[in-house]
Amino acid sequence: MNIPFAGNRQASGLKNSIHRDKLFTEADFYRRHCRTGEKNMNRIQISLPCGSGVMSAEVPTTGLLGIFRSRLAAAGSEEELVEAALEQPLGSPRLEELASGRRNAVIITSDHTRPVPSRIIMPRLLSRLRRGSPDIDITILIATGCHRAPTREELIEKFGAELFAAERIVCHDCDDESLLVRVGTLPSGGELVVNRLAAETELLISEGFIEPHFFAGYSGGRKSVLPGIAARRTVLANHCAEFINDPHARTGVLENNPIHRDMLAAARQLGLAFILNVVIDENKRIVHAVAGEPERAHAAGCEFLRSRCTLKVPVADIVVTGNGGHPLDQNVYQAVKGMTAAEAVCRPGGIIIMVAACGDGHGGESFYRQLRDAESPGQLLGEISRRSREQTEPDQWQTQILARVLSRHRVIMVTNDRRARQLIVEMHMEAAATLEEALRRAGEVTGKNAKTAVIPDGVAVVTVPEVGFGIKQSNAQPGRVIDGKTQLD
Repeated sequence: MNIPFAGNRQASGLKNSIHRDKLFTEADFYRRHCRTGEKNMNRIQISLPCGSGVMSAEVPTTGLLGIFRSRLAAAGSEEELVEAALEQPLGSPRLEELASGRRNAVIITSDHTRPVPSRIIMPRLLSRLRRGSPDIDITILIATGCHRAPTREELIEKFGAELFAAERIVCHDCDDESLLVRVGTLPSGGELVVNRLAAETELLISEGFIEPHFFAGYSGGRKSVLPGIAARRTVLANHCAEFINDPHARTGVLENNPIHRDMLAAARQLGLAFILNVVIDENKRIVHAVAGEPERAHAAGCEFLRSRCTLKVPVADIVVTGNGGHPLDQNVYQAVKGMTAAEAVCRPGGIIIMVAACGDGHGGESFYRQLRDAESPGQLLGEISRRSREQTEPDQWQTQILARVLSRHRVIMVTNDRRARQLIVEMHMEAAATLEEALRRAGEVTGKNAKTAVIPDGVAVVTVPEVGFGIKQSNAQPGRVIDGKTQLD
C-alpha cells in the first residue's frame, strides 16, 4: 500500500514519487500516522487548521487517496529573505533610490483578513524610504477593498503597538466619494476610481503576500490597487458575473484572465512603482520574498509558488479541506475560497467538507441574504449569470461562486460556533460541530467504498484533477507566466 501525502515534510526523504508528490511506504505510514495497537492500524488521524487551533478526526486508510499539501520550505530566516529581496529588486532600483528626492509616499498594505507579516515587512520598508529621503512624509494605506475597516486592536495585532503609535495609518473607504478620484478606464471599459491619497502621492508602493486566488489566479501585486484601494463601483465592475463565469477566472490562472487583466491595468495606470510580496507557509511564516517592479516581481513570486503548490489530486467522492485557519477562516465569505480547491477535484454530486471557525459569522450581509433568500443554489446561479456588469451587486461574486459549488456538490461546514452553524444552514449548506460528525454524515451518503482526499489548506494550493479519473482538463494553464512577466492582452 502507498498513500500519497503531497508535499508533506515528513516524507521528503523518501524516494518513491508520483507526479512529483511524495509517498509514504506502508511501514512509514503506520509508524508515523497510526495509533499504537493492531486494532487501529487501518485508521489515520487528520488535522486541519481551524481558527487559532485545529480540528482533528480519525479516518479509515481504506479509500484515502492522500493528504495533499503545498511544498514550501524556507531557505533562510524570515528577516534574511525580506532583506535579500530588497537588496536585489527585480527590474527596479532599490527602494531607497526610488525614495530619493521624494517628499511623500504611500505604502498600501492588506487589511485584517489577510495574514501579511507586516511586523517583519513594514519596518524595513519604512527604514529604506527614510534612508533615501529622511524627511519623507509616509502614509500607510489599509487596502480594505469592500471589507469593513479593521479595528484598533486588529491594527495593533498586525503592526505591533510601537509602529501603530508612531506612523500615520489610514483605512480606505470604497464608498466615501470625498476620498476617491477617477484616474482612467480599464480594458473592460470599467471606470478606474481609486483612493485619492494613492493617486496624488509622489511614490506609491505596496506590501502583500502571494497565494492562489480563486478567481484572480493569484493574490498579491496588482490586487493592492484593485480591489484593495478602489471605489466600490470599480470593484463591482471588475467582479461582474461575466468575468466570474469566464473559464480563465480560476485558481492559478493568469493568462487570459479578464479579472487579472483589469487589475494589472489598474496598477499600471495608478503608477504603482514598487512592491514587496512574500510567500508564507501553513504556519504563516515567510518562505520566499520578491521585490521590485510590480509586474516582474509578482510574476516571479507566482512562478515560485506555482511550482510548489500545484497538486494533481485524484477525483474523490469526499474532499475534506480548510481555509488555513486564522485570519482566513473567520467567516463563511472567506471560506468559499478554500471550497474551490475541493470543487476542482470532487466528483459531480460528491461531498465537500469545509473546516472553518467562522467566528465572524457570514462575513457579508448581501452575500448572506442572497443565499438565504434563494429558492435553490441553481436558481440563484442562473439569476446572477444573467446580470450585466452594471447590475453587479455587493458580494455577488462570492455568492455566485458558492452557488456554483452548491449546485454541483453537497457542502458540510464544520465549526464549533453555534451562531455560525445556524447561518450556514440558512445558506443552503449543512453544518457540523465536529469533523468526526461531518465525516460520519458524508460516509452515510457515499457508502463504505467512497474515495476521500484531504487538502488541509485549500487556499494554499492549486488543485488539478488527475488525468484518467473522468474529468476533462481545462485548456487554462494554472499559474502560467509568459517570458518572466505577466502579459496584458
